[in-house]
Amino acid sequence: MIRVLLADDQALIRTGIRALLDAEDDIEVVAEATNGAEAVERTRALHPDIVLIDVQMPVMDGIEATRRIVADDSLDAVHVVVLTNYGLDEYVFTALRAGASGFLLKDTEPADLLQALRVAVRGDALLSPAVTRTLISEFVARPANLASSSALDILTSRELEVVTLVAHGLSNDEIAQRLVLSTATAKTHVSRAMTKLGARDRAQLVVMAYQSGLVATPASDT
Repeated sequence: MIRVLLADDQALIRTGIRALLDAEDDIEVVAEATNGAEAVERTRALHPDIVLIDVQMPVMDGIEATRRIVADDSLDAVHVVVLTNYGLDEYVFTALRAGASGFLLKDTEPADLLQALRVAVRGDALLSPAVTRTLISEFVARPANLASSSALDILTSRELEVVTLVAHGLSNDEIAQRLVLSTATAKTHVSRAMTKLGARDRAQLVVMAYQSGLVATPASDT
């Protein structure tokens, strides 16, 4: 069962998303929050698998709430997924820097939202597929602190290959197929790379890959 904490100050949004999630056999909404402070408090109390959080809320916004959840060592297993209205909203970039595992647009199709939560809880994907490429391109074009390529020197050649493929959006299964490995071995390489680089999740691993220059920023389609 995937346990979700839903944080949004708009009752209509919460009601709609909750109805969608509660209709699934493998997803349960364990609590709701109307602002960031409540989200942090209830996350610490309930330890949900995923915190699905809006950005703009009263008392404490979703960015600061994300930052506090990520900074709490007791909440290492919690995945924060940010809800936003716009794919290129500056808040999304700030949320990634704050440690969010990814984000979803509020107009995401219901089936895509459900799939995203199932994937996110496995830590096996980054962001909404429809906008990942553009977001990463925009994000790395204006990094807060450019990472040094020497930071990747601690990785083995195989781990560098794996990180490159992760940065291109491949899942563990796809990486295994590309490198002719078992899925378990691919997952081990990803985990070791994250541990060596101090990356909390795949989102941070991808950002490091782009910021270090290991992977080139994709050109915009527009």
